[in-house]
This record gives sequence, structure tokens and C-alpha cells, in this order.
Amino acid sequence: MDFRPGSSLGTFLGVGGLVFGLGFVVAGPPSFADVPDAGGLEPLYAAAAEDVEVETLSRGQTLGQLLSRAEIPHSDQQNLLLAFQEHASPQRIRIGTEVTLRWRRGDGWLRGVDVAVNPDEVVRIERHELGWNSSLIETPVWTDTVYVAGEIERDLWSAVVLNPDLSELPRGDRAQLIDLMDRIFQWQVDFSRQIRRGDHYRLAFERKVRPDGSMRESRVLAAELVNQNQPFHAIWFDMEGEGEGGYYDLDGDSVRRAFLTKPLEYRRISSGFNPNRFHPVLQERRPHIGVDYAAATGTPVMATGDGVITVRGRQGGYGNLVEIRHANGFMTRYAHLNGFASGQRSGQRVSQGQVIGYVGMTGMATGPHLHYEMHRDGRPMDPLSVEIPAGEPIPPEDRQRWREARDVHFAMLETLPGAPGVRIATRDDAEEEHAGGSEDE
Repeated sequence: MDFRPGSSLGTFLGVGGLVFGLGFVVAGPPSFADVPDAGGLEPLYAAAAEDVEVETLSRGQTLGQLLSRAEIPHSDQQNLLLAFQEHASPQRIRIGTEVTLRWRRGDGWLRGVDVAVNPDEVVRIERHELGWNSSLIETPVWTDTVYVAGEIERDLWSAVVLNPDLSELPRGDRAQLIDLMDRIFQWQVDFSRQIRRGDHYRLAFERKVRPDGSMRESRVLAAELVNQNQPFHAIWFDMEGEGEGGYYDLDGDSVRRAFLTKPLEYRRISSGFNPNRFHPVLQERRPHIGVDYAAATGTPVMATGDGVITVRGRQGGYGNLVEIRHANGFMTRYAHLNGFASGQRSGQRVSQGQVIGYVGMTGMATGPHLHYEMHRDGRPMDPLSVEIPAGEPIPPEDRQRWREARDVHFAMLETLPGAPGVRIATRDDAEEEHAGGSEDE
């Protein structure tokens, strides 16, 4: 319907409202024969009030030098830099930072400067009667939900990053999805060694998107990974309603375990647990009571479980070593580190996933990697095969809210094609079937 003042319906409503307001009653509809057509105007082009020039900070260049190159008077440069310093440091601006200069059209009078200090914030500096004022503007975002499914035909990276359904996402954001999946399923599946051709995944994730199409942040709402015909599920649930929730399987059991399956994000195993390995440095048979992860120097190393640091320093062939004591007789070691995380010391508690050091090649190491060990009651164990206890399930008082959230989020996955021949059953289904009996009973 057209509700423009010049339209027939607009005129009718206007007349009807006036008559009603005067208390009259109209017996029949009014005539539209003599209503004039107001017509329309041709589009009018208005020139912009300012000229815009975008400069990019090059290597070795300062913000002041960029302003000088743009022929901005020295007095304005100093005041601009002072105003900028109210929100950011000129010394910390990175190479490639975009600086937008806004000039008044006609006389070349500088009206303002915008400095994109990071993807989410812009320092806007504007000229006023008494000088220059600055403000911090947050990059606007919108929120949407993305659904995607895929099959691993070669490797997980290709299955996600090259998925045509994600082609509109920047390549870096597609790579982030692999890290998100790894963090969610890290207790169930080791992505560096257990992913197989023919495995399937389904994801529903919510993201906040910047104007350039990149993600500011994202959260997986529901995920399914079918690994060697074994389905794993993770449903986001915020028990306290404060944004600090976690992931649970379809039965409401936490996917989190007491230990991470590995102390690094998605990395290649270069040497496994082997009681009869040939040592590459000593050139002799010597037990290898841990797992080596090949990674670049400086890669962050995480504590695989909550515990207390008992050793933090140089330890012979281990090089720089962190040793952590955990509950129930567990102990873990992280060796050959290039350096330690700042602010930590022996006797200090650390949390699962907290960075404790960085990959290096100190001690007896032929290249940069992390040597990781797990012991229980003084005996070395293969970290890749140890049975790790589960985290806390959904408590009974929150079960109803959990089921409602689970059904909504899992329904998102059901809109996507799943792995053929995989039947999903939950504990709730089994309980309902048992309670209701069968038709033959």
C-alpha cells in the first residue's frame, strides 16, 4: 500500500480522520475522481561537503611524518597529536594503519582526521572553535548466524577453509572456525592425528560482523563432528545467563575434561610415546616417555589441567621446563621452552588452558618443538591414550532450561545435511522410551 500524502489512500485517511474528529458520520465512501496526482521529483545530486583522502602508514613512518607529508601546518600537527594521545599512543600505531584526512571542499581547509587504531576502533579528531577535539568511535557491527556442513575428503583445513558455503567469509575467519572446533572437541578428538577422510562436521555459529565483512567475535551455538562413524556433539549453554557458559553433549554431560588432549592448538605430532625410541641426539635407544609436538618457536604452550607449578626453570636435557602438579596424583611436564609466561612462579596455581610458556629448542633438541609428559603416581603415561575424567554435567535444577536450549540449537544443525547412516539418540530419548514402554507390551 502507498501511504504517501499525495496518494488516494493517504487522502482518504486524512479526510476520514477530520470527519470523525468533527463527529460526523459518512454514509458512503468518498469519490476519488477529482483527487490531484502530486507527481514526483527527479533525483537531485548534491556534491559532498568535503574531500576525503586516505593515507596508509608505511614502514618506519610516524603519524607526525604522515601529517607533514599531507602538508598540514606544523601548529595543527602538534595539536592533532595531542588530541590523538587522549585515546591512543602515536608510538604504537602499526604499519598499514589507515589515516583519513577530511578537507572542506573548495578551500582545502582541514576539517578532521580519522585514525583506525585497530579493526574495532577509530580515533576521530575534529576541528572546533577552540582547537581540536578527539573521540573514540567503535566500529559498528551486526550479528548473524551462519550454518555450514562439510565432509573431510583430504584434511580438515581444506574441508573448512575451501568449503564453498563459506566463500563469503574472509579466509582468516574460515581458518578461525577450525580453531573454534578444536577448542570445543579437544577433549574428545585430537585433530592432529585422529581426523580421517570421510568424517563429517556440522556447525551453527553466531558472529558479530564488521563493515568489511570480517568477524569481530564469534561463538559456536551447536556443533557436530562425526569422527570414524562416532558422532560427537557440543551445545552451548549459559547456565548463569552471564555469557560465561560452556559446551555439553546431547545428554547434558560436559564436553570438558580434567585435562586437555594436547598443550598446543592444532599442531603436528613429530614423535609419540615410545619406550624403545632411538634418541636423535644421543644416538642410542632410550625411552621416550612423552609426546613431541612440532611447532614454530614462540608458539604459546598451555597448561593441560588445573594445578600448581612445582618446577619452572632450566633442567638439564629438558632445557627450560615447567612441571605442574594436578589433583588425583597427576603431574605434567612441558620441556624445551623458549621462554616462560610472565608473572608466574613455582608454587603458583594455573588454570587449564592458561599459557605457561612458549615453544623453543632449549636442552637436547634438534629443532623447535614441545616435549609433553603426563605422569600419575610417579609412573609415566601415554598422554594420547590415558582415560581422562569428565567435567561436571548439567545439574538437575537446570535440566529443563538445558533441554529447551539444546532442542533449539540442535534444530539448527538438523537443517543441514548430516553424515549418512549416523543415528543420534540421547539419554532423554532412552528414558522416555523406557517410561512409555512399547506398543507390544
